[in-house]
Amino acid sequence: MAQLAIVDAYQTFLVTAQPFVNIASDEEYDSALKTLEQVLESSGDTLNDPMNPLIDMLSHAIERYEAQDEELIAFVAEAEAIPADIALLRTLMSQYQLTGSDLPEIGDKTMVSKVLNQKRTLSRQAIEKLSERFDLRPSMFFGE
Repeated sequence: MAQLAIVDAYQTFLVTAQPFVNIASDEEYDSALKTLEQVLESSGDTLNDPMNPLIDMLSHAIERYEAQDEELIAFVAEAEAIPADIALLRTLMSQYQLTGSDLPEIGDKTMVSKVLNQKRTLSRQAIEKLSERFDLRPSMFFGE
């Protein structure tokens, strides 16, 4: 009897969860993201949290949908192609609302532009100065 109850409960769950299990549209994707966010906020951060299987299910469904999205795949490929030092430099400039003129550690704005456009590399001295200014480990400019 208990086995039949579990099967019935699972089938009922699947009817409700279907849009989250097999995401087929951008609307379902957005809904799954919002649902995952709500579940994460309401769950405890423990290995035995009863919400963990639901978090896993939503995460995997989102991952499968994203793996089929050509625009997202292209975006990720483009982002991964940016060298670590350039990506970090762009992030710092964005976070601190800096322009090329605001980075004397690298040189003048022309030199900063050349670095950002990958026509010049960051010197060891520039990396040391930037690391000190922004309280970063120099190794962060080299990625993994």
